Amino acid sequence: GPQGAAVVDRVRELGWPSVRGNHEDYLVAFSREEVDPDWLVSDHWNASRWMAAELGTERVDHVAGLPMEHRCVKAPELLVVHGTQSSNTEGVYAWTENERLDELVSDPGIDVLACAHTHRPLTFERPGGLIVNVGSVGLPFNADWRAQYALFDRDAFGGWSVELRKVAYDRERFLQDYEETGFLAAGGVTSALLYKEVEHARPFLVPFLKWAEITEVEPNEEHMKLFLERFDPTLSMKELWSQLQGIARKERLG
Repeated sequence: GPQGAAVVDRVRELGWPSVRGNHEDYLVAFSREEVDPDWLVSDHWNASRWMAAELGTERVDHVAGLPMEHRCVKAPELLVVHGTQSSNTEGVYAWTENERLDELVSDPGIDVLACAHTHRPLTFERPGGLIVNVGSVGLPFNADWRAQYALFDRDAFGGWSVELRKVAYDRERFLQDYEETGFLAAGGVTSALLYKEVEHARPFLVPFLKWAEITEVEPNEEHMKLFLERFDPTLSMKELWSQLQGIARKERLG
């Protein structure tokens, strides 16, 4: 988004341990031009280039050095990852199969796995431990625009509990930053859809890209407008993918 540099600076100022997510990987790759050469000039990637440039070289180097996982110093049985231990692009969803959930807490050294990536808070209590998706502070996808995070507590006997929190913030001020920083104008389709995600607390960007892929069209502004005329962001993820496939079939049939 439009405040990447400020976020990195604030987290470093507070001394908060952090892990590297998939979007951090994208911005590092763009900053160092370790991407497809076409992406460095394509309008589709305007927003990524803008965000990478806004971070600056020193912050990019800091982000690139973040670990993939973090164990709490005072409670090493609490493991923090962005997605899962396997990948920062794998998410834990409500429909994740029990077999996979159990794999994630199969290590006897892990009592609690704290993850994110999906932008949707949830908890699973499995035989091997507690799995908590903390959601998202700045871009939740559960129709609740408030900043969302988790508070963990360990009692004197080593038992764990978690509280999923939601805190109101000045969302209008944040949306103004999209415009005042130039991110909304410079970032094209991606910035426009991220703006909508902040407004609605629902996913827009990935569904649009998936629709564009299915219908075999360029993910440009013209097609974004067409997509938004047909898209219902209130659907569940399962319903959403079904809707996208239906829209795509209609588009291919003309």
